[in-house]
Amino acid sequence: MALSVIFTASWLSLRQLSPPRYKLATFDLQLFNGEKTEEATPKRKEESKKKGQVAKSSDMSAVFVMMAAFYAMNLLGTGIYAELAGCMTGIFSSLTSTDFTINSVHILFLGLSLVFLKTVVPILLVILIISIAVNYMQVGFIFSTEVLMPNFSKINPLSGLKRLFSKRSLVELLKALFKVAIIGYFIYRFAVLQTADIPKLINMELIDSLKLAGSLIINLAFQIIGVMLILAAFDYFYQWWEHNQNLKMSKQEIKEEFKQTEGNPQIKGKIKEKQRAIAMRRMMQEIPKADVVVTNPTHLAIALKYDKNMAAPVVVAKGQDFLAERIKQIARDNKVAVVENKPLARALYPVVEVGNVIPPELYQAVAEVLAYVYRLKKRLS
Repeated sequence: MALSVIFTASWLSLRQLSPPRYKLATFDLQLFNGEKTEEATPKRKEESKKKGQVAKSSDMSAVFVMMAAFYAMNLLGTGIYAELAGCMTGIFSSLTSTDFTINSVHILFLGLSLVFLKTVVPILLVILIISIAVNYMQVGFIFSTEVLMPNFSKINPLSGLKRLFSKRSLVELLKALFKVAIIGYFIYRFAVLQTADIPKLINMELIDSLKLAGSLIINLAFQIIGVMLILAAFDYFYQWWEHNQNLKMSKQEIKEEFKQTEGNPQIKGKIKEKQRAIAMRRMMQEIPKADVVVTNPTHLAIALKYDKNMAAPVVVAKGQDFLAERIKQIARDNKVAVVENKPLARALYPVVEVGNVIPPELYQAVAEVLAYVYRLKKRLS
């Protein structure tokens, strides 16, 4: 029993002598490791746009171009077939009826060029217009020369290996494999479903077989385009998300950008301090030209000036506490009247800035003070 009491007392004494536990201080590690967790500022986004770095999905453009091309061929297919049939008929007819001369070759070349303009150019124009429209809808109008400038880091083998094994390359590889699998599945499915129709092409007339083959190809193309459009929409949102992730900034970067945009706070403070000093010096130089200094008497001082060319008296200087004493001292040294008027001083100080005229509601009170000063000067002279 005695041993247990001694052990307990010793343990309690050690607990009392043990050092107190202190709460560890916490630090924002982002300020040290530059972790980019903050959303990009408008300035950062604008700079990225000027460099041509925007969220854009090439799959979206490709899908709409394919859609436009097949839709145009489906719409203009009959006219294209008629033009090509007429051209081929004319060529084969001329082979047996005319001799090949330079003139006949020129005529043949002009005919083929005309057929090309009538059949291929309309489809190319549709593709061009759709491609421009889709790209404009994604990123708007951007003209950047920086993307045309040579970038030697792109031909650096180390940089190339880094890009090859990057997360973006892995995502692009998975996208490509997924698209190949989807397209392969739809082609296989199409071949299985059309097994009965494809052999019929052998026994059909040429024009009928071409119409059926064209219809089957267009049908397959639009099925694949529908699936690819859904994949392109997901790809666009992924590109948008990745672009925003790459633009993210650390807190230190935001602070540095703020300094560059708004200016260094210390420099701005020094500039404002110099401006205040210049304004104070100019104000003090105007006190000897004043007619009267109205005081509180110790806390406020307002120097007023008036002549016949002014619409109303003007405040040329004002201050409180130490500055008020300084204004009164300069006024006395230059024999400017100092008049104590607490209500007028309190009314003038908060509503009139240096260089401004007094408000109309204080005309009467200021006029009485000025009249008193003028009578006092007249009496002393």
